[in-house]
Amino acid sequence: MPLAESDGPAAAALAGWRRLDRRMLVLHPIQELIRAIPWLVALLIAGGSSGHGSLWGLAGVAVVIFAGGLRWFTTTYRIAPEQVQVRRGLIRRQTLTVLRDRVRTVDVTANALHRLLGLARVTIGTGRSDRKDDGGVKLDGLSREECAWVRQELLHHLPTRPAGSPYRQSEAPSDSATEVELALWDPRWILYGPLTLSGLITLAAVVGFGYRIASEANINPARVGPVHDLLGSLGAASPALLIVVLSVAAMVLIGLASAGGYVLAFWNYRLTRQSTGTLHISRGLLTTRAVTLDERRLRGVELSEPLLLRAAHGARCIAIATGLRVGRGAEVGGSMLVPPAPRKLAETVAATILGDMETVTGPLAPHGPMARRRRYTRLLLLGSAALVALVAGWQVGPLPAWPWQVVLVLLFASPLLAADRYRSLGHAVVGGRLVTRWGSLVRRRCILASDGIIGWNIHQSFFQRRVGLVTLTATTAAGRQGYRIQDITLAEAVRVAESARPGLLSVFVSSGPAIAKS
Repeated sequence: MPLAESDGPAAAALAGWRRLDRRMLVLHPIQELIRAIPWLVALLIAGGSSGHGSLWGLAGVAVVIFAGGLRWFTTTYRIAPEQVQVRRGLIRRQTLTVLRDRVRTVDVTANALHRLLGLARVTIGTGRSDRKDDGGVKLDGLSREECAWVRQELLHHLPTRPAGSPYRQSEAPSDSATEVELALWDPRWILYGPLTLSGLITLAAVVGFGYRIASEANINPARVGPVHDLLGSLGAASPALLIVVLSVAAMVLIGLASAGGYVLAFWNYRLTRQSTGTLHISRGLLTTRAVTLDERRLRGVELSEPLLLRAAHGARCIAIATGLRVGRGAEVGGSMLVPPAPRKLAETVAATILGDMETVTGPLAPHGPMARRRRYTRLLLLGSAALVALVAGWQVGPLPAWPWQVVLVLLFASPLLAADRYRSLGHAVVGGRLVTRWGSLVRRRCILASDGIIGWNIHQSFFQRRVGLVTLTATTAAGRQGYRIQDITLAEAVRVAESARPGLLSVFVSSGPAIAKS
């Protein structure tokens, strides 16, 4: 296993233990205080009923500061020729061990507090993408120089420094002479931020946090003067005007939040390829982040085009690599190679990394008339069923009229969506890579190396069986761990599988396929 917990003694050959930077004695208590603000507010309110709220608050602050400072005394780490070990805990002592040949990424992050103190946090990605709660091995509280050494030791195979050896500026690792710049931040990209609608999540998080604070403090926002006056004005407006005002306000807020989030996440973005066989992505405004990805773990790339971003000729480029958790979000998991930017740039970066432009922009095989018909029938049948249910609920009385009216409008627009979904379908096997494309609201073109495919899955639903179509899924240990080719014939599925990985599927379907049915 790449990650293990052990309480036994280390081998004598391992390097000595190192401590985190002493400046974390300031950093961690501040971080813990910020996280504990809602609970400290609740503690003040609870203690206020007995007249000792300030004492309760001070006691809570003291406990939080002590717990934060205790981490420096109980956390040590060491980097040996074959292992990385982190020892932590006071009552429950743990030693976390990572084999160095299992290290997939090294992620260096520094928020505003880190940068103020000259510190950073190193996250060593281990590739355990099957565990949603696994964020890698974290070393929170290293100097910037030590972070650079750790990254070089793990990914660039520098000699391991002995524990306690002094850091010399003249020995600072540098890649400036051995790197090629693939993409660089352009302020005009901020216009692509609102087209991703990421501000919707940001706005929801801010509203949720504010509501939690107000609830803990027993504050009713509707009774606050300006909010009360605004709600009164809106209540006096007509329903049509109210819908228009709320819609415009929501669009403006989401757009501003999306643009702001884009700047915070991708300011000063830079993507470079280093001669040591790694890709290095650095970005961020308040919180800076630098992710180093070993190209030996790269199995392909994905071009993602949400509907609004596609309309503006934009796209994102995402790495398909082992150890990067695409399911948690490409930005969070560290697999984002190019943020929302011009499509031409994303395609150029993908082609440069893969060394082949044809797989990125070349034509794909269509999926035929039966696949086209399924795009229309599925939308029309689902829309019609929803419309009938909503109209019935409206006639009975519990539901208002507007839900079925909205569905009716969407039902008339569904043929346009169905046509776009069919145009998005396509597949090919080019240059030892499997290329598949699907989706409309988010169109994805995934390019997967054939040697990264570890199996095939042929799935056939009840309705697919009626028209003689199947869905072929290439399984892999990287990225989403499964990439589909939807609604193709069984003969075409076998042909594609044989072209990509000869002999892996044909032996199982030569005497009749065993197809999963649902």
